[in-house]
Amino acid sequence: MEITLAALHGRWTTLVVRELLRGDRSYSELRLALPTLSDKVLSDRLAQLCEAGAVERDRRPGWPPRVRYALTPRGQRLGPVLQALWDWGAEAPRETGG
Repeated sequence: MEITLAALHGRWTTLVVRELLRGDRSYSELRLALPTLSDKVLSDRLAQLCEAGAVERDRRPGWPPRVRYALTPRGQRLGPVLQALWDWGAEAPRETGG
């Protein structure tokens, strides 16, 4: 469990995975889907997920170079994990002031 949490650490990581669960994306498509995410953080999260073996980076030749990001089979297995976390959070009792 700690290995998984370490791979998903950092704000925005789960949202990047969520976008890639919908299909492979270019960097600019990810930027459009997550407009409040800075370029630096997106680059860092993609590198972190690539290093963890959850995402693969496919660079196509040409000008400008075309790069696509996709979940690996290992990364695809995060789908049910993230769904379970979302379900758990949705069921959590709401804090009340007082």
